[in-house]
Amino acid sequence: MNKINQVFANRGDKKFLSLYFCAGCPTLESTGDVILTMQRRGIDFIEVGIPFSDPLADGPVIQSAATQALKNGMSVQLLFDQLKKIKDEVQIPLILMGYLNPILHYGIEAFCQSCVESGVSGMIIPDLPFKDYQETVKPIADKYDLRIIMLITSETSEERIRFIDDNTDGFIYMVSSAAITGAQKSFDDAKQEYFRRINAMNLRNPRMIGFGISNKQTLEAAQQNAAGAIIGSKFVTLLNEADGHADTALDRLFDALAQ
Repeated sequence: MNKINQVFANRGDKKFLSLYFCAGCPTLESTGDVILTMQRRGIDFIEVGIPFSDPLADGPVIQSAATQALKNGMSVQLLFDQLKKIKDEVQIPLILMGYLNPILHYGIEAFCQSCVESGVSGMIIPDLPFKDYQETVKPIADKYDLRIIMLITSETSEERIRFIDDNTDGFIYMVSSAAITGAQKSFDDAKQEYFRRINAMNLRNPRMIGFGISNKQTLEAAQQNAAGAIIGSKFVTLLNEADGHADTALDRLFDALAQ
């Protein structure tokens, strides 16, 4: 069974926490250590960002991390090489998050094969059109037992949400805001209503809420309305401030989420 499905199958009442970081930032060789430290500290899923020069969905924090990673020399091939070195030690799901251009350049089938060889369980490709997903990417991903995680926002129609739910597996990434990534202090009434509306749809796939989670209030709102929360910008900031020391960054993150 795919590790993503396995985690959700065994969850019980557990609420999950997924963290994002950009491979190659703040240092080129820190990828493996960051992943193993997060696993040791109880993180449930890890999203590993593939740096790209034009990350349209990302705010300034993750854009800056991607720029730094590229300057450091990070590439898709190097990332796979780093993941292969720790594959046997990683028990939790790894999800690659990246834009379509580098994946197409690498080759979709070659990318999926490298994912399997590196212990990757799934992908999030924010700019992948759903038609291309169905016709081109999904058949190859299914062949390698990889999950393609699709995103929805408050502006996604109910019809499209149900279509995504019927045609994907793993989980649905619920974007808390239709804007770019970045920490928020709270979720307003409109976002809370969006969470409740999606809850009432009784979707087949579990949902994880991301974008803007950075403190106790936003974490609890996400966990109350989905299977768990995804944190990106806040952790990337803390990891940079800690010069890549993941334990220090996690200590500071857990402190922030308790306040």
